[in-house]
Amino acid sequence: MSEPNVIVEKEGNIGFITLNRPQDANTFNVPFARELNDALVNLDNDPEVRVIVVQANGKHFSTGISLAEFKNKTPKEYGEFIRKMDEHNHTIAHMKKPVIASVKGYCLANGAGLSFACDLTVAAEDAKFGTTAINVGLICLGPAAPLARHVGRKKTLEMVLTGDMITAREAMALGLVNKVVPREQLEEATLELARKLAAKSPLALQAGKKGIYGMADMPYEKALDMLSSLFASLCCTQDAEAGVKAFLEKKTPEWQCR
Repeated sequence: MSEPNVIVEKEGNIGFITLNRPQDANTFNVPFARELNDALVNLDNDPEVRVIVVQANGKHFSTGISLAEFKNKTPKEYGEFIRKMDEHNHTIAHMKKPVIASVKGYCLANGAGLSFACDLTVAAEDAKFGTTAINVGLICLGPAAPLARHVGRKKTLEMVLTGDMITAREAMALGLVNKVVPREQLEEATLELARKLAAKSPLALQAGKKGIYGMADMPYEKALDMLSSLFASLCCTQDAEAGVKAFLEKKTPEWQCR
């Protein structure tokens, strides 16, 4: 029996998605993209899971779409194919739970897009990020969508049009990475962040993610109104009541998720 392209595991309230095509630098093909997206959806719907980590087997996080996929397709087939390659970008943005990318080695093209689309990223010092498709006559337009939200138009154009790679430290300075650690500390640093989030109210995390993503294209006043409404709704939940009560009593809250 062949190895799965993506391995899904759970540890307490943390779900783990491990990219598992190390022999091909975790490049995307249709089965890989489908399994990745299904894993994201299933963990988001799992009531036991509060936080999701995307990590990788092998030396590299992902070097993008397998170049072997770019042949013998009609324009319609290419349209359907690219939609599958980009589906995780849509899914992560609409998920209720935070998603953390744990990045090592090369994180390029569609692999970089996956990291950019995740809510948070922890990177090893040896990680290299790049929207490199331009170097083979293609262009990283899917990854450009989350990239532009982080770094703005000019830097997005520079990265997408040159295909240059940047270090993990440079990526952190641009807001693409939250934390950079030595490679041997990557797993523990990622777990530390995941455990910190898993200890928070799931409803509060959901409201925070929904509000921050939702306000991206709104005028300022509308964004304020939407965020205030979300916050007011959260205040009416049992989690909010339990959290305030526990803080005042100097106790650890027990989240009810209602």
